[in-house]
Amino acid sequence: MKTKIANFGVLLALAGGLVFTACSSDDTTVDPTPQASCTDGIKNGSETGVDCGGSCPNSCVTEQTNLNGSLDEDRTLDPTETYTITGVFSIEAGATLTIPAGTKIVSEKGTDRYIVVQKGGMIDVQGTSGNPVIMTSLNETPGDWGGLVIAGNATTTEGVDAVAEVGGIIYGGTDDNDSSGSIEFLVINYAGAQINSESQYNGLSLYAVGSGTSISDIAILNGTDDGVEFFGGTASITNLYLENNEDDAVDWTEGWNGTITNTFVLHTIDGFSTAVEADGVNGNPTIVNFTAISTEGGTALQFKKESGATITGLSLTGYETSIDMRDNGPLANIQIDGADADPNLTYLADATVEISLFAWVGSQTGIETQPLAGTLTTDTTLDADVIYLLQGSLSVEAGAKLTIPAGTVIIANADSGQETETYIVVKKGAQIDVQGTEDDPVIMTSTDQNPGDWGGLILLGDATTTEGVDAVAEVGGFIYGGTNDADTSGSISYLVINYAGAQINAESQYNGLTLYAVGSGTTIANVAILNGTDDGVEFFGGTVNASNFYLANNEDDAVDWTEGWNGTLTNTYVSHTIAGFSTAVEADGINNNPKLVNFTAVATEPGIALQFKKESGATITNLYLSGYSTQVDMVNGGPIANVQIDGETAVADGDYTSGTQVDLAAFAWATGD
Repeated sequence: MKTKIANFGVLLALAGGLVFTACSSDDTTVDPTPQASCTDGIKNGSETGVDCGGSCPNSCVTEQTNLNGSLDEDRTLDPTETYTITGVFSIEAGATLTIPAGTKIVSEKGTDRYIVVQKGGMIDVQGTSGNPVIMTSLNETPGDWGGLVIAGNATTTEGVDAVAEVGGIIYGGTDDNDSSGSIEFLVINYAGAQINSESQYNGLSLYAVGSGTSISDIAILNGTDDGVEFFGGTASITNLYLENNEDDAVDWTEGWNGTITNTFVLHTIDGFSTAVEADGVNGNPTIVNFTAISTEGGTALQFKKESGATITGLSLTGYETSIDMRDNGPLANIQIDGADADPNLTYLADATVEISLFAWVGSQTGIETQPLAGTLTTDTTLDADVIYLLQGSLSVEAGAKLTIPAGTVIIANADSGQETETYIVVKKGAQIDVQGTEDDPVIMTSTDQNPGDWGGLILLGDATTTEGVDAVAEVGGFIYGGTNDADTSGSISYLVINYAGAQINAESQYNGLTLYAVGSGTTIANVAILNGTDDGVEFFGGTVNASNFYLANNEDDAVDWTEGWNGTLTNTYVSHTIAGFSTAVEADGINNNPKLVNFTAVATEPGIALQFKKESGATITNLYLSGYSTQVDMVNGGPIANVQIDGETAVADGDYTSGTQVDLAAFAWATGD
C-alpha cells in the first residue's frame, strides 16, 4: 500500500511537469526587476543599504569607526567593523554604549586614549565565550592606552562627587545599588598608560561603581599598572583572569566592599608588584576562590594601612611573600579560610580556580603545577611552563640526564617529617643540565620558605676522594668516588637554591649544594645558595671547579670542603646578616691545596671568616673580609703555612680589607637588587 502511494506521488509530479512545459512553450514573459521599496526593512532593488541609498531618497550613513568625543545618545557598535580609539571616548549621563559580541576596539597610543563611562552613563558589553569583545592597542605594547574607566554613584571614602586621579572624572554618591550597565566576556590588553610620575591608568578602573552593575568573565592582560582597581563602590566581578599586569593584578582602595569570585592571576615576567594590593580603610570586601601563580617570586597579597578582606579558597604558588602588612595593620582584618592571616604560611594549595575556565581568552601563556618525585632512568627534560612540586626525593640514575630549562621553578614540599626525604640527587654516572640564564634563573625553593625545609641538590661523581672508590655518603647511603678526575656530572648555570639544610641526625645535615667526588668535567657557574641551616656548598673530595657563587645567610658554613677537594672556586660573595652562623669557609682533612680566587665575605654579625681543621689549607688570591671577629682560625693547630693568601702565609688576625671586593651587583639576578 505504501509503495502505491509513493508511486502515485511521483506520477503527480511528472504530470505537473508536463503541464508546466506545455504552458511555457508559448510564454515569453520575463520576471520584473526587483524595485527598491525604501520602506520594507529589506535591502532590495538598487538599495545600497536597508531602505537607503540607490534610488531611495535618503542616503546610507557610513558607520563612524573612530571613537572619540562625547556620546550623548544611545549607540550600538557594529561587530563587523573594527573601531579605533583616537581620543577620549566619553559615554555621558543618560547615554548607553552597546558593544555586541565579537566587536574589536583598537586604541592608538597615548594617555588621552581610553573609554570612560561617566556617572549616569551606561555600557553594555555583550561578549560571549565564542565571541568575546576585544579591547587592545595598535602597537600591542604594555602601557599603550588607558583602558576602560567607569564612574558610578555608589559610596566611597572620598565622598560625593569626588574627582578621579585620571581625567578629572566625577564619581561617588549615595546609591550603592547604582548600575553602570553590564559587561560580559571582555578582553582588555596592553593598557596602563603613564599619566605622570605618580599615576597610571589600569586595565579596568571602577570608580564608586555600584552593585547594580553586572560584570563577569573579564580578562586583563599585559598592562603596565593594575589589572583592575576598585576605588570604593560595591561592584562585584565573577570569573576574572589577570595575566602579567606589571603592578598589581587586583587593587582596591577607598573602602571597596564588593566581591570577586573565581579569580586566576598569572605572573611570568619579572618586575611585577603583587597579586593583590589593598589600601585605606577596611571595607571588608570578599574574595571567593582566588588562585595566583608566579614563576618570578614576588609578593602575593599586600595590605596597607587598615585594609583587609575575607578570603575563602586561596591558592598561592611560587611567591616569596604570601602576606605583606606594609603598615603593620591588624592581621585580624584579613580572614583566610576562617582564620587570621598568617605571613608564615605560604598558602600553597591545589588550584581553587582552573585556568580552563578562561580558555575563551586565547592566551598563549600557561602555567600548570605538577608533582615531581621518583626515579629517572632515561633522559628527562622539565618544562619551564610548569611549576614543579618536589614531593619526596627525585633520583637521576646512572646513564640518565635531567635537563632543567631556564626559568623553571621547583618547590620542595616542606611537610613536617618529610624534610630529610625531600631532595634531588644526581647519582654517579648520571648528569644534570641546569640551563638558567641571568634573566631566567632556575629556582629551587620550598613551600614554607623556612631554613632547613628540604635537602637541596646532591651530585655524586667518579673523581678521587680520600674516602676511596665507591665510598658511602653520610646522606642517603649514596655511592660516590672513583679514579676519573675528569669525570662529568653535567652542567649548572644560573641556579638559586633556597631554604635547604634539613637535619638528618645530631651529626649530619643536608647542604644547599652537595658535591661528592665531582670531577673537573662538570661545569658549575652562577649559583646562589640562600637561607640554609647548614652549609651553602660542600665539596667532598673531587676536582670540580666553580665560579660566580653568591652565598647569603647559610647558618653553618658558606663554603665547606673535605676529603681532599682540589678544585678552584672563582668570584665568590658571602653575606652574613644573621646571628649564630658559623663561618665563611670551613676546610677539613688533608690539604690538596684548592684555590679561592676573588673571595669576598661581609658580615654584620661577629663570627669566624676562615676556619681550617687538621692539615687543611688553600691558596687564596684577592681576599676581602669585613665584619668578622676572627679572620683565620687554625682549629687543630695545623700549619698556617698551608694557607697562602695573596702570596703570603696567612696571618690569624690579619687585616684582609685591601683586596678588591667581588661586585655584589653581579648577583642582581639572584638578589633582585
